[in-house]
Amino acid sequence: MARTLAAMALTLGLALTGAACAQAPANVAPNDYGNKDSWLCWPGRADACAVDQTTTIVQADGKTSTEAFKAATAPAYDCFYVYPTVSTDPGGNSDMVIDPAERSVVEQQLARFGSKCRVFAPMYRQVTLAALRTVMMGQASPGNGVLAYGDVRDAWRWYLANENKGRGVVLIGHSQGSRMLLDLLKNEIDGKPAQKQMISAYVLGMNTPVADGKFGTIPLCAKADQAGCLVTYVSFRASSPPPANSRFGKTDEQGRRAGCVNPAALLAGKASTDEASLHAYLGTKPFLSSLPPKPFAKDVTVTTPFVSLPGLLSAKCVSEGDFSYLAVKVNGDPADPRTDEITGDIVLPGGAVLKDWGLHLIDVNLEMGDLVALADRQAKAYAGR
Repeated sequence: MARTLAAMALTLGLALTGAACAQAPANVAPNDYGNKDSWLCWPGRADACAVDQTTTIVQADGKTSTEAFKAATAPAYDCFYVYPTVSTDPGGNSDMVIDPAERSVVEQQLARFGSKCRVFAPMYRQVTLAALRTVMMGQASPGNGVLAYGDVRDAWRWYLANENKGRGVVLIGHSQGSRMLLDLLKNEIDGKPAQKQMISAYVLGMNTPVADGKFGTIPLCAKADQAGCLVTYVSFRASSPPPANSRFGKTDEQGRRAGCVNPAALLAGKASTDEASLHAYLGTKPFLSSLPPKPFAKDVTVTTPFVSLPGLLSAKCVSEGDFSYLAVKVNGDPADPRTDEITGDIVLPGGAVLKDWGLHLIDVNLEMGDLVALADRQAKAYAGR
């Protein structure tokens, strides 16, 4: 049950915390981001991002191979990542101590980018799982979203002033982290000098309100070799689209639709509304989920941290009614040894699936290979413009 509640809290992201408190507590001192202990991941350091990313590849016929991971030795650009709601600290906002929860999420969502870029991931006093559980029980949130955002903003400013040195940077976030990025894009990047350093922004697992194909003046990405643009999506099974009560992918009160960009389609030279095969990296152990991953193939034992199943998953952006989302299709074949289903839903005790949350838990895993490849394509476009 605890794991289920954690998963549910993760899906809520920062939709609740933005209005949690009008201002940050006046007596809370800012973090020192010149101290590397304030960073979850730092380039070249043996930290949370220096983690095994070895992957077992399972082909349609059941044959397997192992894909090794190698970190880039002299990457030409940077990645700045803000993690989702994972803190298990008891208060409304987390402390700055790196716990297993923060280590686990960068293993799933960030470390693989280290094959292409220098990775920077600040710790921040995010709104905790405990705070979101309080809200879910109908009580006022003890969490302070303004405090959380202030930390991310301060880390970004410190990075720009001290580590960027004119390099291009890809911004990456998920859920609460994406809510932080939307505010950062609005307040610190769009129309500001820092926009010149932005290769692209990946705002994942969070509604990005779009007008005329843009968030502010930042356009949605329309092709792989495009820099200065934004990638965003929320994911649902194609067979289980968002119900009316879903908060993900929903058009906002001002009539702005949620943006949807499919990285896999861009890499294939297609429009996001065209179906494209996903290069997913699925974790082989539970990650804030109520259920462990299902077996990936009959008579195949996977011992690596990740598995890739070429051709099994495909997706396209769909806009129906009030919702815009990434519709994920499982191309299962009962005649072959591979699984015909994947794990990623939030499941309550007793087996009930929370369909309004979709595949939020694995938003990033579903397109991880595509996101890494797209970042590299966009970085080359950025360098050449």
